[in-house]
Amino acid sequence: MLVLGIESSCDETGVALYDSVRGLLAHALYSQIAMHNDYGGVVPELASRDHIRRVLPLTRQVLAESGCALEALDGIAYTQGPGLAGALLVGAGMARALAFSLDIPAVGVHHLEGHMLSPLISDTPPEFPFVALLVSGGHTQLMLVLGVGRYTLLGETLDDAAGEAFDKTAQLLGLGYPGGPALSKLAAAGDASRFTLPRPMLNSGDFDFSFSGLKTAVLTLVRKQGLDQAADIAAAFQVAAVDVLVSKSLAACVHSGVTRLVVAGGVGANTHLRERLTREAAARGISVFYPRLEFCTDNGAMIAYAGAQRLATHRKTSDLTFAVKPRWELATLDAM
Repeated sequence: MLVLGIESSCDETGVALYDSVRGLLAHALYSQIAMHNDYGGVVPELASRDHIRRVLPLTRQVLAESGCALEALDGIAYTQGPGLAGALLVGAGMARALAFSLDIPAVGVHHLEGHMLSPLISDTPPEFPFVALLVSGGHTQLMLVLGVGRYTLLGETLDDAAGEAFDKTAQLLGLGYPGGPALSKLAAAGDASRFTLPRPMLNSGDFDFSFSGLKTAVLTLVRKQGLDQAADIAAAFQVAAVDVLVSKSLAACVHSGVTRLVVAGGVGANTHLRERLTREAAARGISVFYPRLEFCTDNGAMIAYAGAQRLATHRKTSDLTFAVKPRWELATLDAM
């Protein structure tokens, strides 16, 4: 099955072509970071307009690189939610219209399901079941994954997500948008032992998270110390956040009785998190799987793959009716 995937949930336009036999054939991504950097964050209306400009050229690029004709498509997958309503509508409208014109099925994909399944595109994919740590944008969740569509929520953030805490802390330290990568780079030059920051809910006895207090602690520290020790503050913050993510993730694996852990989403690209988690998981007999670095951020490949799995068992209609879901709980997805 040859499936075109379209991702347009926020500030990146992603298009990819996935074949259920040959694997990922081509993918392309356009990031709006430079545009939104002037505003210190994503401007929804600007994001939507830019998706309109990019989605067709990227689709043509992917088809050309793969050597596939438009008529060869068996289905189209698009991000249905969660995300920015206007941005989601661009991808959904494009996918549904194209599917209707080609008389092929289209399927809406949950953005987080795409992230969670993205390590399965790799050469060494994990087998089911596994625990998934989702650290994407405004989401930090631990899920028990028994199969595609068979998800049980183990825990989630009660306030700020890890990615939000990274970005907001970066703003406090005078770094640009998005702040996560810039903060991690700064932290590499700092001394994490110079300042002690809290590890919220580290010993709560459950698998929920809270990063708002950690961000507030950084604010207090910055007001007291200024930015002369920005690198040390960044390092202390990163270590505190990673401590919580690692501890909760490994505890969830032990609790669930599984020996495979998947880490997906933007924070999953963090080098310190990867090193700590891989090392401490190995000591407990747990294998950790990550997506390729280019697939940690939003991308069309994960949508094409997840859509192919669902289209293989649930043929969707190619009519013109569709709806997007800016808010959509992952645990409510139907099992395949």
